[in-house]
Amino acid sequence: MTAELQGHTFLVTGASAGIGLATVEALASRGGAVVLAARSEDKTQPILRSLQIRFPGAELSFLRLDLGDLASVRRAAVVLLGGGRRLDVLVNNAGIGSGSGLTRDGFDLVVGTNYVGPYLFTKLLLPRLLEAPQGRIVNVSSRAHLRVKGIPWDQLHRPTSRIRSLHRYGVSKLLNVIHAVELARRHRGTRLTTSSLHPGVVASSIWRDVPWPLRPLMTRFMISNEEGARTSVFCATAPELATVSGRYYDACREAPHNPLAGDEALAQRLFDWTEDAIASALEKR
Repeated sequence: MTAELQGHTFLVTGASAGIGLATVEALASRGGAVVLAARSEDKTQPILRSLQIRFPGAELSFLRLDLGDLASVRRAAVVLLGGGRRLDVLVNNAGIGSGSGLTRDGFDLVVGTNYVGPYLFTKLLLPRLLEAPQGRIVNVSSRAHLRVKGIPWDQLHRPTSRIRSLHRYGVSKLLNVIHAVELARRHRGTRLTTSSLHPGVVASSIWRDVPWPLRPLMTRFMISNEEGARTSVFCATAPELATVSGRYYDACREAPHNPLAGDEALAQRLFDWTEDAIASALEKR
């Protein structure tokens, strides 16, 4: 264990498994303080104890967070902000690869979990990130966003089939990239930077809802979680990215994103839609 990240606090969503857990391990091994945000405390606490044994000098803690439930997102933000702790980097890692139905707040399950919940969580934590000496927001996206031709606005509140949800996954990952690019534009001139990334095609728990026998065929030739976490850790810690914002990365290198992510009018429409949709959903709770 090294101490190069000592004094820096990272929050990783989806931290109890897959790429998220591998990201936590990499940050903790370098002395970073890490908040593990996940849905299940029962599942995460044994993992937390194991990490504390492996990295005795690292400061690790659990935060209950269900990104498919906006009330849970608000509660998690209140807990974190109420503790008064420093926050340097938010890694929006949690997500699902497929699934049918709606979230508790009436969003398409994939889009609601992968984009709407992280959007609100990021917004609520922005004040603390802006206070950091060099705050960072890292959105884990996917190369799948490159294939998307447009945003199906009228379908974002509709459930989809499991097969069609794979396309909806690509849409949600495009929204993650647009989110990072637009935040960079809106916070230009501050110490806050953003990035989005493709972690590689990883055999992680994100594909748990893909039906058998498609799931084992999909994951057979995928890379490990540790390999998949490398670009997330790079975006969260690389000194050379301290003044670079709004870029997209693949294999720890800057790469072209979907041209739609550079459309400012589309980004404004997306942010307006998201704000209105979240406000409407929370009013109904």
